Amino acid sequence: MLHAQRVVARSTAAAQAGVRLGQRRREAQACCPSVRLVGRDLAVEARAFRSVVDAVAEIVPRLELSVPGVLGFAARGPSRYFGGEAAMAALVVDRVRAVLGPAAVAAGVGMGVADGRFAAAVAARRSVRTGQPELVGPGGSAGFLADLPVRLLVDVGGLDAETVGLFARLGLGRLGAVAAMDVADLVGRFGAVGAAAWQMAAGADDRPLGAVDPPAGSVVEHRFDTPVGELEAVVFTARSLAEQLVARLAGQGQVCTQLAVVLDSERGVRHERLWSHPLGLGVAAIVERVRWQCDGWARLGGDDAVDGVVAVRLEPTEARADDGAQAGLWGGRSEADVWAERGIARLAGLLGDDRVVMAERRGGRLPGDRHRWVPASLAVQRSGAPPTVDGPWPGGLPQPSPAEVLDEPRPLEVLDAAGRMVAVSARGALSGAPVSVRVGDGAPEPIDAWAGPWPLEERWWDPGRHRRHARFQLLTAAGDAYLAVVERQQWWLLATYS
Repeated sequence: MLHAQRVVARSTAAAQAGVRLGQRRREAQACCPSVRLVGRDLAVEARAFRSVVDAVAEIVPRLELSVPGVLGFAARGPSRYFGGEAAMAALVVDRVRAVLGPAAVAAGVGMGVADGRFAAAVAARRSVRTGQPELVGPGGSAGFLADLPVRLLVDVGGLDAETVGLFARLGLGRLGAVAAMDVADLVGRFGAVGAAAWQMAAGADDRPLGAVDPPAGSVVEHRFDTPVGELEAVVFTARSLAEQLVARLAGQGQVCTQLAVVLDSERGVRHERLWSHPLGLGVAAIVERVRWQCDGWARLGGDDAVDGVVAVRLEPTEARADDGAQAGLWGGRSEADVWAERGIARLAGLLGDDRVVMAERRGGRLPGDRHRWVPASLAVQRSGAPPTVDGPWPGGLPQPSPAEVLDEPRPLEVLDAAGRMVAVSARGALSGAPVSVRVGDGAPEPIDAWAGPWPLEERWWDPGRHRRHARFQLLTAAGDAYLAVVERQQWWLLATYS
């Protein structure tokens, strides 16, 4: 399973073939050419992860979830009960592995204990590789993180990749160097991202930056007259509660960063989960998490065998100041803006955040890099305009842009007059002139005209992200115009012009 062109989940067979978590798409294909790659589906992940959450919830109260696959909890109480952090960590890992069975090897089970969320997540990530829980002593988070690369602020902390990349170019290649900076200097240069980076690097992020307790009276609840066993009815009610909650916090200038969702059943069974997001949970995000939680419970596929849900309660446990939104030239937001946000929230609540998306301009040298799809609910929550990068981009393709950019590049064969694959040397020399092209399993098509190669080398300073490839434009006898790229002597179709 892929997200941002990297492997985030794998099957047992893929693991045995050498596919690793975090690998790039093409590296995974090189390890296992027959591997089947699919896009990330958070709803599917939430259902698969439910058994793990339920198993840990039996021994640890008040679990905190951010996204499916990652859960956290305050270790102080459970560690005292089970005889120390080491014993508690071993017990939790054993229960998770018992639930996953043979899939535990492919999924990668890790657990970390540290002072802050970020340090604990990094420790858990290392634990996946070592196979043993990673315990960081009290006050040792900063030392534990000091020698680690700053790219973990992106991979684990979720900060902006461009900003963190600038850290490295300015000489702050290690987390210890970021923590040694004066936080005022980082805030002055990078704003809230700099403050969050310093907080994570110093191991002091036990709460998101600027987090406070929510104001009294923020809890919203609805009790049904009769038990409800239909998912859509519960989600529809949760949407109304989420709108009330977000409106109440907005009146105080706040946004919820941690939320407890409590479901009560007809037989008195209570199902409670803690959800968090450092950027804040809007209406769509809250509804999606309620859907994840109640999917498979109360006649929705759960194991409690209850008859239905009788009450839904949303209880904010943590909030922070809302950054607000940039007002228009002639004043504040219009009524049309408000209705548009409500429509987006309603659609996202029905279909899921990943199904309601909008294009965000990013910039780049390849057509697929210039825009990316982001959840519309996230875009409308952001302060100010979405990030745009207009250039300059030396080496970028000139106008006109391709008519269609493929979501996933397709394999391509470009052959010379002798029927051999055309190769491109490191200096851009061709082994032969392109004569025919074959897309996938189709028949070869004669090439009427071609242009290239245009070599491109990106991120030469980063061994993990370095790319060297050459681009071509191909025109077939049938009138089809292709934008192709060859990388490591493998041809790919990126886009078409007609």
